[in-house]
Amino acid sequence: MLQPGNRGPGKVPPAKGPDFPTPPVPVSQAVVDCAVYVDGVRRTESHDFRQALAWVRAEGRGFVWLGLHHPSDQQMTDVGEAFGLHPLMVEDAVHAHQRPKLELYDDTRFMVLRTLTYVDHEDDDVANDIVETGEIMVLAGDNFVITVRHGEHTHLAGVRRLLEHRPEQLKLGPAAVMHAVADHVVDAYLRVVGEMESDVDDLEERVFDAPSGDVDIDVVYLFKREVLEMRRAVHPLGLPLLQLSDNKSPIEWSNLTQGGKEIRRHFRDVADHLTTVNDMVTEYDERLTALLNAAATKVSIQMNTDMRKISAWAAIAAVPTAAAGIYGMNFDHMPELHWQYSYPVLVALLLTVCFTLWRVFHRHDWL
Repeated sequence: MLQPGNRGPGKVPPAKGPDFPTPPVPVSQAVVDCAVYVDGVRRTESHDFRQALAWVRAEGRGFVWLGLHHPSDQQMTDVGEAFGLHPLMVEDAVHAHQRPKLELYDDTRFMVLRTLTYVDHEDDDVANDIVETGEIMVLAGDNFVITVRHGEHTHLAGVRRLLEHRPEQLKLGPAAVMHAVADHVVDAYLRVVGEMESDVDDLEERVFDAPSGDVDIDVVYLFKREVLEMRRAVHPLGLPLLQLSDNKSPIEWSNLTQGGKEIRRHFRDVADHLTTVNDMVTEYDERLTALLNAAATKVSIQMNTDMRKISAWAAIAAVPTAAAGIYGMNFDHMPELHWQYSYPVLVALLLTVCFTLWRVFHRHDWL
């Protein structure tokens, strides 16, 4: 009979410790969609991304669009080996929290975009976040485009469906996908700044209508922090869009002969929208800075008013305190010390002086 803790014949010890590493997660679990597009039309058969890339390179036409969501190091390494990506590009695609940028690695363009989404909230006082951020990386070559999304918002399935209904645009190749993703992200910026406008307006009314002692600076700081987060996402994107829209830019698309000028016009349109967003974010930042200064000024004025009232009452209280100090010294020879009317006269005198001081302070709005 086996004792507790013993193993019978053929028993396998439980897997534990470094001797039993976790098996790698296949790339397919990070793949959202993968398809081959030829002349702007999606091929109906499904492909593994390696098979799809091999077909495109063998046929010499079309391109592969691979969509990934939050891939791991090993998953992205496998993708990089299949598509021949630079190791630095693979590393940047895995690790989020990067500055928006556009880089050229040989014939592959690598673009980073920060995404924004507005967080619905009923009360600004209990809200922890007004804006949430994420990231989208676009890696585009002449016959492939890879989109890597980090975060749970700004999905790209709608972008893919929209492009599939516009084959005349999608046939421009990976450049069209990069433009559609950038346009989608910037349109989300416009929605966010539109939602923020009403919040900033309400915040201005709260600050200026509230009594001086009831101004909540914490809420203003919350919005200030969120606007700064928006600036970090929006402002750096201007240079990449300029590089993609400028005719003199070194960023070229070798598979585009007729559509090169057209796609640059599309990027210029996105850059114009981004300029609008930048202007609105700058305006919100300036308004919130003014609100902080106004709130701090109101608090300072209230403190000065309180100190003035305290000083006025202290001046009134100093009169009986001085009399008590003088007649509390217990000298044998003091004027009117043994006079029978000294107490009522002194009290009347103190009341008169205190009342006179009160009238003077009240007339000057100190009390």
